[in-house]
Amino acid sequence: MWKGPNYPMSGVKYESGGVVFMLFFLSTTLTTITRAMEVPKITQRFHFPGNPFKKKHFLPPPPVPIQKKFNLPAAVPVWPPGNGFSKGSIDLGGLQVSQITTFNKIWASQEGGPENQGTTIFEPSGIPQGFSMLGSYSQPNNKALFGWVLVAKDLSPPNTINGTLKQPIDYSLIWTSENLGIKQDTNVYVWTPAAPDGYKAVGHVVTTSADKPALNKVMCVRIDLTDQCEKNSVIWNGPNGINFFEARPSNRGTQSPSVQVGTFVAQNVNATGPLTISCLKNTKSIASSMPNVQQIEAIVKAYSPIMYLHPHEEFLPSSVNWFFSNGALLFTRGNESNPVAIAQNGTNLPQDPNNDGAFWLDLPADEANKDRVKKGNLESARSYIHVKPMLGGTFSDIAMWVFYPFNGPARAKVDFFNINLGKIGEHVGDWEHVTLRVSNFNGELWQMYFSQHSHGQWVEASQLEFHSGNNNNKPVVYSSLHGHACYPHAGLVLQGTSSIGVRNDTDSSNIVMDLGLHDLVSAEYLGSQVVEPPWLNYFREWGPKVDYDIDDELKKVAKALPGRLRSLLDKVVKSLPSEVLGEEGPTGPKVKNNWNGDEV
Repeated sequence: MWKGPNYPMSGVKYESGGVVFMLFFLSTTLTTITRAMEVPKITQRFHFPGNPFKKKHFLPPPPVPIQKKFNLPAAVPVWPPGNGFSKGSIDLGGLQVSQITTFNKIWASQEGGPENQGTTIFEPSGIPQGFSMLGSYSQPNNKALFGWVLVAKDLSPPNTINGTLKQPIDYSLIWTSENLGIKQDTNVYVWTPAAPDGYKAVGHVVTTSADKPALNKVMCVRIDLTDQCEKNSVIWNGPNGINFFEARPSNRGTQSPSVQVGTFVAQNVNATGPLTISCLKNTKSIASSMPNVQQIEAIVKAYSPIMYLHPHEEFLPSSVNWFFSNGALLFTRGNESNPVAIAQNGTNLPQDPNNDGAFWLDLPADEANKDRVKKGNLESARSYIHVKPMLGGTFSDIAMWVFYPFNGPARAKVDFFNINLGKIGEHVGDWEHVTLRVSNFNGELWQMYFSQHSHGQWVEASQLEFHSGNNNNKPVVYSSLHGHACYPHAGLVLQGTSSIGVRNDTDSSNIVMDLGLHDLVSAEYLGSQVVEPPWLNYFREWGPKVDYDIDDELKKVAKALPGRLRSLLDKVVKSLPSEVLGEEGPTGPKVKNNWNGDEV
């Protein structure tokens, strides 16, 4: 039991088993020890609030991540010369834009948004001479500061009446935090510029005063250089129904001229109709700021990911030509008994852009070779790169495709049970990919996309893992066991609920693929400079349709489960897309919607 220290100067002693106060009185004739409860009233009193022996430390709250700016682990390289790539600005057609990544803080909340850590609003700083602000930037506080916003310069000839930029004629107050009682630095006021006729606002102005901003604070853009925007991810969900969203172009794809400004939009969560701000439009040339072949090679060298396969992975990637030269077969509907071997580069594959089910690929016919080819060949494996313009040519998407001869059986988690799902998930010919999104203003890596079965996720560079610590800019990819879905971090992801679903297990291992070993197979904007291999223009399935009864497979694997769990597993598995179930052979990269569109 705890015993407190003695205080000889005071004569007070604390003991366990009930506090007993012993006062010692010394007289010249005798010493008398009296119980504290029997001592007459004394003038000196001792008061010990709480625990007087414990030091009290008042620590400041931990800093929120946004207080630190994220930088890539290594410096962005000096790129090879040529074209308009990495020139610092892009001409959209009389409107020159530049990407700003330095900011001044205007306001912050300390609650709401992701992880309830709040949000911060910034204005661009260090704006080049002759350029003007288009709007403010906002970001959640749960991540390091890492963002950009465009500023613009009017390239119209002198004395042009309706140049590409004009000041607003007024402002309307969209939202204020006054009298809301939230945790914040101070009150904030979010304004939308009122554009003159023929012009549109592309961003908000934010102040900490109720006074309207100066008219020259921001510029509006001529309507022919603007395009429709939509809400993307939520930045902050504030009180009284207000949300801050990332604004992005509604039309996105390799041929779309729409340009993202980097500004945010404030809108009531129940609001409908078009946004109060617009995006920009590239009316000049989408390809003018794209990298040339030498610059593409330099980008791949700088940012090519390192992919970890699961330590128990049996079905490894290979090159396409290894698959062809090791017995892969081309089947024709109506003549299934006479498959033909596939030539190198797929020169004998059908080349018409149709997928009518008349042709498909399969493994070698004999069992020994079939099992060998299923396992792939990591030594031959390489990524197949497609480079495409995005967001009106202000970014380059470097899609890196990986081929696996075989996709293994799926596994499920059902409460505390882990179950192999038999044939469910198995199929021949598995295509997976990641995509690097690189700024055409300076060549910096901003985002990375991870394909995960029929969907995927974008991850900002500030949230990526990088290989070998802080001495390079190569992101890490984790490939899931058997299914080969791509993830930014190791661990378990369930397709289903938090306790029942198909497992996607990832972990680091000694089975590693460097995606920097690559073939550049397509960059349409470069024309004949990049020759596409014939196999890329094979639009049919890379594997046969699998014939099995899902109900029978589930009955086989779920015998040990209680009845309630069996029905839940049945429901989860049957809700999965056919790509996960393995019923249909997958098509190649060029057939995917993201070949000409944005990643979703």
